[in-house]
Amino acid sequence: MQVQAQVLQVQTAVQADPAEVGRARRWARSRLTGCGFDLDASLADTLVLVVSELVTNAVVHTGSPAVLRLVFPVGEDACHRPVRVEVTDTSEAPPAQRVAPDEATGGRGLELVSVLTDRWGWFPDGSGKRVWCELVPEGTVALSGGARNCATSH
Repeated sequence: MQVQAQVLQVQTAVQADPAEVGRARRWARSRLTGCGFDLDASLADTLVLVVSELVTNAVVHTGSPAVLRLVFPVGEDACHRPVRVEVTDTSEAPPAQRVAPDEATGGRGLELVSVLTDRWGWFPDGSGKRVWCELVPEGTVALSGGARNCATSH
């Protein structure tokens, strides 16, 4: 019998407005704090950055609302499982990594996501797509039973 891993999922709607990117970052930071993942400052900062990049891509490239979802591992093996960020939008077009000119101020979002996360991808979802990325905790997180240093738990 296979046991299903325990996770905590939280999500929020993101309106089709570039100002929503800042709200999405603040929302993500507050959820990281509420779930104990803010103790690993590097993980929290990276997650907030990839939330910003993925939400920006969804809002700017589709011009329509999106859904931001964070999936946190819980339980004794949480240090061995990734935190997942998902953004669902209404475009069927696959995300495309671009090579931005050195002087460009944009066009590096998916490159950043690729470099900063353990893995990322996308799949069709209804009439749009879901872009996701995962990061495995490496620092200290607050899990059931108290804080745990994930770097020494592997």
